[in-house]
Amino acid sequence: MGAKHLACGVATTILISAGGVAAPQGSAPLLELVADGVQIYACEAKEGGFDWSLKAPEANLFDNQGREVGTHFAGPTWKLDDGSEVVGEVVARADSADPRAIQWLLLRAKSHQGSGALSVVAYVRRTDTKGGTAPSTGCDTNHLSQQARMRYSATYQFFSAAK
Repeated sequence: MGAKHLACGVATTILISAGGVAAPQGSAPLLELVADGVQIYACEAKEGGFDWSLKAPEANLFDNQGREVGTHFAGPTWKLDDGSEVVGEVVARADSADPRAIQWLLLRAKSHQGSGALSVVAYVRRTDTKGGTAPSTGCDTNHLSQQARMRYSATYQFFSAAK
């Protein structure tokens, strides 16, 4: 698959439904992967108190046959074993039906590397999340700068640009 130039200024309609976030109308699914890993939080001083702040995800990515095919890490970035990489920025959020699970997201690609499968991705959608929320306790002056690694899993779907 050759690299294609993706227009960044194209207006798209983003649908948000009660069950999560939908891909932009007219976009086509390219790839679906399951992530298994952690969301990393740090205890920080905020607005006269303390709170857990998301620092980065750290997860392995698996295809529908269960083979590990890449990683997901800070950026947020998805990188496949074929050398392709996409970095996204959040454009829509929806709460998971499970309050102990991180939000569902729609992200727009803001940069790419390599010429593999992720080189033509315009949008990434995170759904079916399990776990990963920040700890509800343990962030105070005695724990400042400490990290918490919270287990999570999610489905990541990669889409082409809307036509």
